[in-house]
Amino acid sequence: MDSEIKNLIKIKQDPHPKSPSNARSNRDPSSNSARNGQRSAFLPIKVLLLAMLFRAYNYRQYLHPYIIWGMKCCNLYLDLEVMLATAAVLARAILGIELKPQFNEPYLATSLQDFWGRRWNLVVTGILRPTVYGPIQSMSTRMLGRSWAPLPAIMATFLVSGLMHELIFFYLTRVSPTWEVMWFFVLQGVCTAAEVAAKKAVAGRWRLHPVVSGLLTLAFVAVTGVLLFFPQFTRNGLDQKGIEEYQILVDFFVAGV
Repeated sequence: MDSEIKNLIKIKQDPHPKSPSNARSNRDPSSNSARNGQRSAFLPIKVLLLAMLFRAYNYRQYLHPYIIWGMKCCNLYLDLEVMLATAAVLARAILGIELKPQFNEPYLATSLQDFWGRRWNLVVTGILRPTVYGPIQSMSTRMLGRSWAPLPAIMATFLVSGLMHELIFFYLTRVSPTWEVMWFFVLQGVCTAAEVAAKKAVAGRWRLHPVVSGLLTLAFVAVTGVLLFFPQFTRNGLDQKGIEEYQILVDFFVAGV
């Protein structure tokens, strides 16, 4: 458990050019340093997109509600991505600590399993995998066999994630939970488990094109998020308060420039 959590933070070490392993790493474009450099390069673009998004909220009275909901979905991702990526850049520059990324381009996901397991909220995923998913899978293997053991493990992991988010919303709003957020994660867990079961059933004999499956995945997460996740924000005015605070921050930096 401790090793899994420590693995979320990687300490930068001085490179040794003569080391064969470092030589291979330097030639490998998929190395961690290369990927982190690419993310840092895209950070200004994402900051600009986020600033443009907050500006667009000034004209929301002219926009269709569906467009506004789409903007809020993008807002949630860009907000977290920019905040955590900025913290990683500062940690690398000031402390020499390499923070593993929280996101791995979730808009490129091709399935729910890919979205939740490999691309979204990776730090939380790295914590839940050894604490919830692994133990439940081990227990289920004895009862269901190795092939179907991941299904209850997936459900348990999403259930715990839903409870964690309900607790976060309670601390943010100080109102009694409506359990919509919990149902959002339960629904994601059911559908992810069904997706895994379907993949096992077809055994690679039939597969959607990645573009089609990717669009379906993002649409499903966005629509269910609008129906079950975002109401906790809008009902208690958290979204409007956050938009106003970020607009003040953007105006401050624009005035300084």
